Amino acid sequence: MAADRVLARRILEAVAAAGVDTVFGLPGVHNLAFWREHGPDLPRIVGVRHEQTAVYAADGQARASGGLGVALTTTGPGAANALAAFGEAAASASPVLLVATEISTRLRRPGVLRGVLHESADQAGLFAPLAKAVYRPRTPANVVEQLAAAIQTALTSPRGPVYVDVPTDLLSHSAPAGALQPTTTVVPDPEDIDRLRGELDAAPRIVIWAGGGVVQADASAELARLAELLRAPVVTSWAGRGVLPPEHPWLVGAPPHEPAVADLVAGADLLLAVGTGFDATTTRNWTMPMPARLACVNVDADEMTKNYSPDVAVVGDAKLVLAALAEQVARPSGTNPVAGLRAAVRARLADDPAGPEPLQLLRSIGAAIAGADITVIADMAIPGYWWVAYGAVAGPRRLQYPLGWGTLGYALPAAVGAATVRPALVLCGDGGLLMGVGELATLAQEELPVTVLVVDDGGYGMLRYDQNRLGDPHRGVDLRSPDWSQLGAAFGLPTEIVDGVGAPLEQALRRALGSGGPRLVAVAARFVPPRTTSPRWND
Repeated sequence: MAADRVLARRILEAVAAAGVDTVFGLPGVHNLAFWREHGPDLPRIVGVRHEQTAVYAADGQARASGGLGVALTTTGPGAANALAAFGEAAASASPVLLVATEISTRLRRPGVLRGVLHESADQAGLFAPLAKAVYRPRTPANVVEQLAAAIQTALTSPRGPVYVDVPTDLLSHSAPAGALQPTTTVVPDPEDIDRLRGELDAAPRIVIWAGGGVVQADASAELARLAELLRAPVVTSWAGRGVLPPEHPWLVGAPPHEPAVADLVAGADLLLAVGTGFDATTTRNWTMPMPARLACVNVDADEMTKNYSPDVAVVGDAKLVLAALAEQVARPSGTNPVAGLRAAVRARLADDPAGPEPLQLLRSIGAAIAGADITVIADMAIPGYWWVAYGAVAGPRRLQYPLGWGTLGYALPAAVGAATVRPALVLCGDGGLLMGVGELATLAQEELPVTVLVVDDGGYGMLRYDQNRLGDPHRGVDLRSPDWSQLGAAFGLPTEIVDGVGAPLEQALRRALGSGGPRLVAVAARFVPPRTTSPRWND
């Protein structure tokens, strides 16, 4: 690489070297150098309509690919607009790199707010409580060096988002070439493996609880082999959904806090938890009964002890640990309880006061995506709750959900990024979609393979349900929906309005997904949330 290349180009070269082929951003007066220096040999820059989307899209791409996601924002309000999405990436341990500009070094006076356009007292400090690491380089050479460190930090387990701010004037200065730093894998202690193997040998009935750490470690094959050797049913956290295929004989395929599944967990002699910190929802705020013995595997020692005290703890990469365990364990033949559990869950769902419509929705979506390589991105909305809990997830990274911070409005912006990896289906409500509706223009402009399915219940359905349960009047939850046909047409998106969530919806989704381009599908429906949502835990 030529020695006289400017810093803006060096930054784009660095993320390209990290395997990134697309970044997401919104130009501002302070970061135009990225667009000026851009060329066909550099990552594509997808221009979005809001800085929050830039980070959501980077997050969506990172979750879909397993690699780094990159967002570019300008100074001040541009950076601040990205905070909520950055928080979701932090809470969900997503490796996102946010590069934001700062005011010029020539105009900055330490400790003084001078009134420079977009100036903040401490812009990087806004991100410090959320970021895995914050970097404040102040020379071109420092930027190159610290950017490499930031990329390594984001991608090293436990993963997380990192923030780098760069004074705007430096982007046009010459900068040296950089070199990426290798990520490291957490290798388990052999003595810890031996202790855990002893626990497995001593326990007649074992249940495995697989979390997002198994997905991040690309350890699906190792998990499947160990489950088969141990003859151990597998339950998953939200982040672990898809870690085994739906038809796998040892995958329970229902949430851990589903009553029949919770009984299975409580009745085990040993629970082997891999790559999970036990979130509040799937443990009913940590009130679910646990087995007599608990063994935990995680790359982060703090993560596996923050909510429960394991009897055996192994700090290490899930792939390495599971592979090591599978070398010397085996079980005699025995009864597999999974088929009976699945039948019990189906019977309970069929008897749910929510009625048949939510299950019809799941069947329609499942049939439409069967056999296709698609990422379903579920928003923090009632239709999303149903899919995340009971939908058939075809494989790892084929489901995204804002499980960390619970950010309503995540799905459409995240799909902008996820669709650069594989086609995406957005499952959202009208309230969440309208939070980022401008990104329909991004889908059209970039011709992204995204089908947006909006289930229109005329407002914030979950909050309306909460008000109903409390006997409160409906206030702030009933919204006026747009004419979806006209809205789609205004953005240049072919749109279908569907009557009901049964066969016509399945057919509409097949047409939309088969088109290879952006499409909008709308259906009017009101659902009760599933029993796995906290207001219905005791139903």
